[in-house]
Amino acid sequence: MKKNNQAKVKISKIVLLFTFSVGVITAQNTSTMDKKVNALIQKMTLEEKVGQLNLATFVNENNTTNSLSEMIKRGEIGSILKSNGAEKNLQLQKIAVEQSRLGIPIMFQEDVIHGYKTIFPSPLGEAAGWNLETIEKSASIAAKEASASGIHLTYAPMVDISNDPRWGRIVEGAGEDPFYASLVASARVKGFQGNDLASGQNVMACVKHFAGYGAALAGRDYNIADFSERTLREIYLPPFRAAINSGVGSVMAAYSAYDGIPATANQKLLKDILRKELGFNGMLITDWETVRNLVKIGTAANEKEAVLQSINAGVDVDMTSGLFLKHIKELVQEGKINVDVIDQAVKRVLIAKYKLGLFDDPYRFFDLKREKETLMNAEHLEFARKAARECMVLLKNENQLLPLNKNIKKIAVIGPLANRKKDLLSWWGGNYSQWKPEEVVSILDGLKKSVDSSVEIKYAEGVKLDGFEAKGLELIPEAVKLALESDVVILVVGEEFSMSGEAGSISNINLPGAQEELVNAIAKIGKPLVTVLLNGRPFDIQNVNTKSNAVLEAWQPGTMGGLAVADILLGKYNPSGKLTVSFPRNTGQIPIYYNYKRTSHDVNETNKTVRWTNKYLDIPTTPLFPFGYGLSYTEFSYSNLKLSSSAINPNQSVNVSVEVSNTGKADGEEVIQLYVGDDVSSVARPAKELKEYAKISLKKGEKKTVNFILTPTDFSFYNKEMKWVLEPGSFSIMIGASSADIKFTEKLSIQ
Repeated sequence: MKKNNQAKVKISKIVLLFTFSVGVITAQNTSTMDKKVNALIQKMTLEEKVGQLNLATFVNENNTTNSLSEMIKRGEIGSILKSNGAEKNLQLQKIAVEQSRLGIPIMFQEDVIHGYKTIFPSPLGEAAGWNLETIEKSASIAAKEASASGIHLTYAPMVDISNDPRWGRIVEGAGEDPFYASLVASARVKGFQGNDLASGQNVMACVKHFAGYGAALAGRDYNIADFSERTLREIYLPPFRAAINSGVGSVMAAYSAYDGIPATANQKLLKDILRKELGFNGMLITDWETVRNLVKIGTAANEKEAVLQSINAGVDVDMTSGLFLKHIKELVQEGKINVDVIDQAVKRVLIAKYKLGLFDDPYRFFDLKREKETLMNAEHLEFARKAARECMVLLKNENQLLPLNKNIKKIAVIGPLANRKKDLLSWWGGNYSQWKPEEVVSILDGLKKSVDSSVEIKYAEGVKLDGFEAKGLELIPEAVKLALESDVVILVVGEEFSMSGEAGSISNINLPGAQEELVNAIAKIGKPLVTVLLNGRPFDIQNVNTKSNAVLEAWQPGTMGGLAVADILLGKYNPSGKLTVSFPRNTGQIPIYYNYKRTSHDVNETNKTVRWTNKYLDIPTTPLFPFGYGLSYTEFSYSNLKLSSSAINPNQSVNVSVEVSNTGKADGEEVIQLYVGDDVSSVARPAKELKEYAKISLKKGEKKTVNFILTPTDFSFYNKEMKWVLEPGSFSIMIGASSADIKFTEKLSIQ
């Protein structure tokens, strides 16, 4: 601590420079900030300007002239990623501040996706809790821990909409619905950034990947994407707009292309839509080496041309390729890039550093004592347990097997994931180089810690899970024997943490390895069977659902996942999660999502003799589990749907109310969902779209009236000319417990 305190005092050149020529600014005084940033830019050489646009990855020092520290001294690095820890980053920051000519501080960046040291449920899972306050607070805790370890910016939230579970990065988003995903995007931005980026307790958010990255063809990461402008505007842009409206500080361009032009070089996407239309004026970052990728894609003949294309498209910061550093000076000298363009990019980078308070105190984020006190403290761990409980979705509960009867004395815990720890963390589960097994509570450990001392718990692996090949079949007999000796079986199956996430594409969504064989063998003996799923994406769980008496979707629940699962199985918490992504019946149904547009041949699932409909001949067109679905240990009834008016004009709003009662035997929470359908419109529209929801708690026997207000925006859409309009006509207002469980429908006329 003594060394760190001395560092805070000895700010040397950076304080002198900015006190004399730039001064101390506040984020609230934009005009003053602009003037002072401009004054600093005038002092910079072209090489120093380009250095601010260079985002380097941390590597071990090799004592050469091109080592990280030497590049920092020369002003060739503006930001660093993959460098973690207050002590390490303090040393690098001191080089930048005290040994470079202008003393401009470094911005440290990292993938803090759903937790830094305390790991929360993966984003797809967390979204299933439908609790924006929880989502915001988990991001806030992640920011506190990351900032305490010397991180200034996180590459989150990812807001890509996806309806293809083959795509591994579906785990990182909020599901298939743009309205709900927009609310989640806003909550996460607010959580990361807080009210004061310069507090040292928050980090700048970077919303990604702009735009349409979730449309990767065939679910293959980094693959081509092909979608219309209508799809861009209706599906992919809304969460970005929400993040920008919430003040997100940076945006990351996608690997993929829009309309045949890679995002990194797409002027329409980055300049016309992102900058002008959406009004984003912050820092625009490439993804990993996407400038160099322009050559691989074939839209640039060489690396120099790739730099020119990306700069002309409005990119500010080059992540890891080093090509800005290599080619921009020459392009300026050749007159192909105007130095004013470089100045604007540098200005956006410097403003980001100002907002983080780095010019005021470049060492604020490097407090070793705070780092030790903050990471995985008791408050954070308890909240991680809460967040994990909320997001778990009860998919099946035959004969109310759950919560487990208190008379049960022998529990068999079986499955290759039951005693795993790392697999609870998900692909982006913090910094794995610092990960310790004792920090995570497995499902087996969570149950052992939670049951009464009189309950006997025994464990069997069942099969091996190591990749996609069937391994460990010889272990099944031991698991069957254990199951026969028990009162109930808890079977834990799913996927390893590395199977989903970036580059985690799969060709089919069957459970990997020999897990299906294990399910079949355990189910055959007839013992009560509870299956717990640990996964980052929807799987084909038709067989699991058929063979199990109860199914709990636990996602990849994070550090405290084992205790959260135990809380639900033992009845200490009543599950309240609802799916934010549809579960297909099999791979052949992909893509499947709830907000399909109407077609000319409506599906007729009940009349099997009708052939000429938009259906499959071999399976239903409906998902196994629809968007918005989730069970509880209690029952809810809906009644008395009312509209404040059956007809309004285009400038009016309408109040929608419904009464919800807890008619079961336990206290619980319900997610009431309001959908709108445009009965007749000038372009094809979805049959229903989520427009509002409310998550309420009800004690057993309690009734509440839930009110929603629908505004003209909720009935508007992009017309033939891609103009945002409200067309008069008839609309269906639907209230339900899921997208497929609509309780009431009322008609509204807009005149």
